[in-house]
Amino acid sequence: MSELDLRTAAASAAPARRSRPSVGEILALGFVLFLLVATVAPGILTAIDPNAINAREAFQGPSLEHWFGTDESGRDIYSRVIAGTSTSLLIGVTATAIGLALGLALGVLAGFGGRVLDFSVNRTIEVLFAFPGLLLALLVIVIAGPGPVTATIAVGLSTAPGYARIIRGQLVGIRTSAYVESARVLGHPPWRILTRHILPNGLAPLVVLATLGIGQAVVWAAALSYLGLGAQPPSAEWGAMLSAGRTYIGTAWWLTVFPGLMIVLTTIATTVLGRRLSRRTGGQR
Repeated sequence: MSELDLRTAAASAAPARRSRPSVGEILALGFVLFLLVATVAPGILTAIDPNAINAREAFQGPSLEHWFGTDESGRDIYSRVIAGTSTSLLIGVTATAIGLALGLALGVLAGFGGRVLDFSVNRTIEVLFAFPGLLLALLVIVIAGPGPVTATIAVGLSTAPGYARIIRGQLVGIRTSAYVESARVLGHPPWRILTRHILPNGLAPLVVLATLGIGQAVVWAAALSYLGLGAQPPSAEWGAMLSAGRTYIGTAWWLTVFPGLMIVLTTIATTVLGRRLSRRTGGQR
């Protein structure tokens, strides 16, 4: 085989090797599956009542009986972390859905609504971008009041401008493409061009955006709960658990380490999977 043939074979084989999931991606997928089981069927992972109080077992460190230790009331931290998975993920997924829905509405208006709407929406997005995302969420909570529902809405609203800008750029690029111009020449009405050509091709990146956004939403929601503006103790929500355990961080480190570790691992896992989807949908291997 000639050197040219060897190079050609290597070039054709390289994408196949790179298309295989890495160890990190497999671990990320496994952790996400673990989160799904903890959300749907937590009884499979633990049979301990997360709210069961036993003052005699307060502040016990990690052991075979209590894997993550116990808190100031003797409650099992592992079972509370598992119970808090559904709350934290529900907040993250719902907030991401709110942000994507608003971002999609603004992006469609800006990308397909003409120059006036495009200008108006872009100025609105720029004004919202003047506020840091978490600060905008705090502003919403100050107006509407604290609570898990308000925190979810606030996080969703604060992420909407970023989604809107990405979606708008995607739709503008598609709007000027050759097949959309061909549809216009053939006399297709605007609503048909939007629903059959622009949206189906422009919405493909939303899956990637949603995967990447869930981790960010979980972090922001946990931050709001840590500040006392989201879920409130004794709720088994990761941010609320961090807030409750910060008083004892010098003597009972496990109260904050394990909920914080869950937040970090959730963010890493969703980001890794999101980047994998981004490479595949973008045609890269």
